[in-house]
Amino acid sequence: MPAKSEEIRNRKQRERQQKLRDADRKAKRPGRDDVARTALFMAISAMAAEGAMEALGTFKKRVVRMLVKQGFDEHESRTVFDGLVEKYRDGDWPFRRKPHLLYPDGADQGD
Repeated sequence: MPAKSEEIRNRKQRERQQKLRDADRKAKRPGRDDVARTALFMAISAMAAEGAMEALGTFKKRVVRMLVKQGFDEHESRTVFDGLVEKYRDGDWPFRRKPHLLYPDGADQGD
């Protein structure tokens, strides 16, 4: 009997989560990753544009240190961070548009 109640509980949890995701999408509410991605882009591109390479280096050390504390490899963390710096350095927006947010009725009028 416990397996059945766990199955029911899991199904109800999935339904609740789907309702929350649907409500967030309808409200055009950004998620944590959307905000973090945008903030990281802004921080890196601003430091690079200002030539604040020392500040960017300090920022990198702190980010890498936190990633290592979580269990990530230090060398790989530096490599990924450096790749993001190269990608974000010029300040060009590297993210895909979200037409489902811009045109919720389905008509992508931007292209």
